[in-house]
Amino acid sequence: MPEQELEFRGINRKHLGMYFEELGGKQMTGEFPYVYQSNDWVGEIVREEELLITSTFKVNCVHIRFQASEDKTLKELIKNYRVKTTRIGG
Repeated sequence: MPEQELEFRGINRKHLGMYFEELGGKQMTGEFPYVYQSNDWVGEIVREEELLITSTFKVNCVHIRFQASEDKTLKELIKNYRVKTTRIGG
């Protein structure tokens, strides 16, 4: 099963889980690793940590593992997930 792990910064962990649900996944666990599953893929919120940028500026850092039945499905899942996590500055 192909897989890839990515890191997302500055996005609430609950929102990251909600994005899996919006893409058709069902939450399977209620603690780390949070697992979301569909027929063709599995998404796991593996861990969350705080990253210290400066002595006063901290940002959350969430590690997510994507797994799919085939490479094409994995690429499509990651592409769609990245659309949901895109933040446009103003």
